[in-house]
Amino acid sequence: MKKRKVEVVVISDVHLGTFGCHAKELLQYLSEIKPKILILNGDIIDIWQFRKSYFPASHLKVIKKIISLSSKGTKVYYLTGNHDEFLRKFTDLHLGNLSLLNKLVLNLDGKKAWIFHGDVFDASINHAKWLAKLGGWGYDLLILINRFLNWILAQMNKEPYSLSKKIKNNVKSAVKFITNFETVCTDLAIENKYDYVICGHIHEPKIEHITTEKGKTIYLNSGDWIENLTALEYYNKKWKLYQHAPSDIVSEEEQFEYENQLAEQFITLLKN
Repeated sequence: MKKRKVEVVVISDVHLGTFGCHAKELLQYLSEIKPKILILNGDIIDIWQFRKSYFPASHLKVIKKIISLSSKGTKVYYLTGNHDEFLRKFTDLHLGNLSLLNKLVLNLDGKKAWIFHGDVFDASINHAKWLAKLGGWGYDLLILINRFLNWILAQMNKEPYSLSKKIKNNVKSAVKFITNFETVCTDLAIENKYDYVICGHIHEPKIEHITTEKGKTIYLNSGDWIENLTALEYYNKKWKLYQHAPSDIVSEEEQFEYENQLAEQFITLLKN
């Protein structure tokens, strides 16, 4: 299969090791491209919710694919996020084409791109970590229920539905948080004269040109591989947002597995 050449690819919020992760789709995407630079912008492995009982072969294959890309010449930057913050004690580590960092500044055709996960601006992470972790468990359960709901909708030939997007779009505090997050990122980027500011964390894919009285920048968010299945791609001096088609239509065997996962996740939530 002929692979699509891309100069830079940015993915974030994969959350390997959780039930909501679309590892199979991500593996398919990574197998279709040939990037010069691959930036893993945080929350790739969900260490917060890691459990020995759940790390499927498809999740492990994603890790192997990333290592394979690195061994074949792709420069891979792993930038730490809040769900994989354990890795921050090992930052500034360089192994061949693989680098582990907290943030990165890239020069792209004479323009500076400031890249980081974004949890540093999240007060709920910095001041109430237990609450953030509880939210992570609840979000994982919500996504799992949503995927099961979409399986039912598919049997009825109806369009899939996103419970989490519905909540985020209708809860004022969620909308305000996202807006504040984007404003803080872009204000700092303009202040430091970065042409691009690239984040993850909030699972909201976006490319937006921002202009204020102090200057301008381009805000980019790579989204996630839980709901949106998105990545940022840079080629021919332009950024674009790539979106992969989800595969929410599952077999009866997978349906049974989802039911077991729902039960297990609910029990885990009660224990925690």
